[in-house]
Amino acid sequence: MNKTIRRLLLFAIFITAVSIPFMETNANNTIVYKVPIADEVEKGLYAFLQRSFAEAEDAGAEAIILDINTPGGFTDAAGKIAKLLNTTDIKVIAYINDDALSAGAFLALYADKIYMSPRGRMGAAQVIVGNGNAADDKADSAWIASMENAAESSGRVVEYALAMANPDIHLPKYNAPKGKLLTLTAKEAIEVEYSEGTEATLNDLLETLGYKDAKVISTAETFSEKIARFITNPVVVPILLSVAGLGLVVELYSPGFGVPGTMGITSLLLFFYGHLVAGFAGYETLILFVIGVSLIVTEFFVAGGIAGVLGAAAIVGAIIMAGGNPMYMAISVIIALAIATVGAVILIKFFGKKLHLLNKMVLMDVTDTESGYVSNVNRIELLGEMAVTTTPLRPAGTIDFKGERIDVVSDGNYIERGKDVKIIRVEGSRIVVRRTEKKEENK
Repeated sequence: MNKTIRRLLLFAIFITAVSIPFMETNANNTIVYKVPIADEVEKGLYAFLQRSFAEAEDAGAEAIILDINTPGGFTDAAGKIAKLLNTTDIKVIAYINDDALSAGAFLALYADKIYMSPRGRMGAAQVIVGNGNAADDKADSAWIASMENAAESSGRVVEYALAMANPDIHLPKYNAPKGKLLTLTAKEAIEVEYSEGTEATLNDLLETLGYKDAKVISTAETFSEKIARFITNPVVVPILLSVAGLGLVVELYSPGFGVPGTMGITSLLLFFYGHLVAGFAGYETLILFVIGVSLIVTEFFVAGGIAGVLGAAAIVGAIIMAGGNPMYMAISVIIALAIATVGAVILIKFFGKKLHLLNKMVLMDVTDTESGYVSNVNRIELLGEMAVTTTPLRPAGTIDFKGERIDVVSDGNYIERGKDVKIIRVEGSRIVVRRTEKKEENK
């Protein structure tokens, strides 16, 4: 009996020893992705988040933790990111590590749960345009509606989301009197149920969520994605296109190929590279761009202007297609064209005679007497001389001056053939005469 019991105990110990590694492995099979939302919210960030979410889904991640610290950004990019958050099947937890302001607050509201660090802030979500002022009523109204939808999507009280975007909503308890936007601290966010809790560190959050032993995979932007984020920034795009336009204009009017042309081509290549990496431009835009350049080059060898116009239209079309927002890209192109035009005018006005290609395209020399040009012999010596008409002057005709036939015009009156005339004006090839009597010759 004792022998049987010993065998059973040994078997139980063996089974337990063999099972423990598998139990630990199963416990560590939980995967959590940590994805940062830092700096400005713009189109390049959307491309990075799209890749990170796809990786999390492929890896079978149980949750995605958004490590948020952003001052906000652009509403069109925030809208695309919100759709990404809303359509993923993975649980999304927002960890506001310092700031989730403006578009950052909007994105946090689309998470399944929100946690904040002790120093975290959330709110101040009014739309601000480029000059630092509030947007017009139309844009402001659309953004307020978006904030309302974001709060409703996560089942939170809409009033606080509206107060973040609308300064007319009165919430003095949370330091938001009329005329001031609502910004919640970590403690206030818990009170209004805009936060599930306050956690000092990400590790504390993982423990609270039950992911202490989970495998945490942190995603980071690649070098290409960082460049793409910078290049696709709505502030950088018009600057890049302006440098491209101005550089190419200067290069066209300069001998050889130098720095301006290199800057122009590099700017265009950077523009398309950034938008390709960000996922906004496809190869069809590059093909259209190459076609446009080819047509413009053809214009130098084929007269007519049609190829040049079609080429310019193809390049502009490729640039507009490369952006996520056609209206914004069109505005950027207009800004770049305006700057290039001003640059061309300055070049022509101040450096016209020194420019290489311009001298081949435009006649820069002035054909005046001061510059040494004489289109016709100026018969100044005839002024005041007497002659005889050989044809009637009606008012044009010819005169005989000492045996030389000269084309003249009368000063307005009809003069018959064989009459005495006096040359009263010499204006280049135009000689004006007036009828007179022979006796005036001695006066």
